[in-house]
Amino acid sequence: MKNFIAISFFLFAATTAGAALVTRPVEYKHGDTVLEGYLAYDDAETAKKPGILVVHEWKGLNDYAKSRAEQLAGLGYVALAVDMYGKGIRAKDHDEAAKLSGVYRNDRNLMRERAKAAYDFLKSQEPVDPDRIAAIGYCFGGTTVLEMARAGFDLKGVASFHGGLSTPVPAKPGDVKARIIAFHGADDKFIPAEDVKNFQEEMRQAGADWQFVVFSDAIHSFTVPEAGTDKSTGMAYNEKADKRSWATLLNFLNEIFKR
Repeated sequence: MKNFIAISFFLFAATTAGAALVTRPVEYKHGDTVLEGYLAYDDAETAKKPGILVVHEWKGLNDYAKSRAEQLAGLGYVALAVDMYGKGIRAKDHDEAAKLSGVYRNDRNLMRERAKAAYDFLKSQEPVDPDRIAAIGYCFGGTTVLEMARAGFDLKGVASFHGGLSTPVPAKPGDVKARIIAFHGADDKFIPAEDVKNFQEEMRQAGADWQFVVFSDAIHSFTVPEAGTDKSTGMAYNEKADKRSWATLLNFLNEIFKR
């Protein structure tokens, strides 16, 4: 019995030791613009894995988006934390973030094309199953992944966390291939009620497969610990909504990838 336990422990330890989370910065391009994303995956398994794009908030690619990519990699996905702004371009404060993100909010074709560069790069990576790609995004990133769905990207699904819902280029019937889930704070003052209503009607008219999940007592940035807890700023972390939305996301991913 002791020998059996020892052998079992050895096999478990060897299997665990074989798992290695690979993380590294990666460069790719959109036209002449050099972008630097962050790729994460577990190289213990040789089988092709689903790929997930993680699109950052309005300040640019940061540790938060990278940590989400690492979480997904630990669950067996290949995750790319996307760079929407360009290598080394990051906002120092909210004013600068508003200017940087405003370029893309005011030009949805540019937003979609910049996201397409990341999508194409992720699909080309050796560990990735190119037929199983999804995208998630936070705030500005949430807006971005919804635009990817509206543009008809060949994605299994997109998930928006407290993202902007309005668009000057609404989806047309039959265009949306991805299943959509949008996580929203019930008390988010940055997203007008009219935008919520219009988004839902847009999805109905487009014939999309969509879900809209609302969390009580949550406002903008409810998944981001760095937002703090002062709700008077309009942005605050809500631990309960964060954990519930992440658990729901994982169920959504299991569904779209049939895992």
